[in-house]
Amino acid sequence: MTFAFAWRRPMFALAAAGMLAFAAAVPAADDPNVVRLSQRLSQIDNDLSLAGMASYERLQARQAIERLAAARSRDRENALYVAERRVETAEIAARTEQGRREIERLERDRSDLLVEASRRDAERARQEAERLRVQAQIQAEETERLRMAAEQEAAARQQAEGVLDDVAGAQAAKLRAARQRQAELARREAELMGTGEGNASQSNKPKQKPKKP
Repeated sequence: MTFAFAWRRPMFALAAAGMLAFAAAVPAADDPNVVRLSQRLSQIDNDLSLAGMASYERLQARQAIERLAAARSRDRENALYVAERRVETAEIAARTEQGRREIERLERDRSDLLVEASRRDAERARQEAERLRVQAQIQAEETERLRMAAEQEAAARQQAEGVLDDVAGAQAAKLRAARQRQAELARREAELMGTGEGNASQSNKPKQKPKKP
């Protein structure tokens, strides 16, 4: 009898331990802290913007919640503290990584905008350079046109002056020839007049009578 009772004592102890563990696990599953922390972790898991972020921290938080759910009464306070810190760490890590990715995205957008702005500035600079080149070409062509017009005008003036010089020379030659002819006529007229006066004076002189011998 004593032997049978002694053999059954470990069996009762194991059964009692199992019942205590089951009793501890049942309220733990309904523990509001477990539910609250599980919901906080689920919010991270269900947020598509946080997909793939803080995976290791989430795993640690999930394991801490599981340990809290399975913890005995005497260990529940410490398990709750660890679980809260793990969930909080997972939340912070996920939000931090989200912020870092957002900063990286903004940096990429900024770089793209800078590249686009540089491209537009380069395009505006190229267009301005092209405009200045065309303007300089137009000015050069206008300058060349004015130079050629000035040269043509100078050549025409010089040609006109040459024509005038030729006309003036011809007129001067004609004038000289006319003066020479006039002088020649005057000379001849003078000679004729001189000859006529000489003959008249000789005819007017009295004839001398011949002397008697």
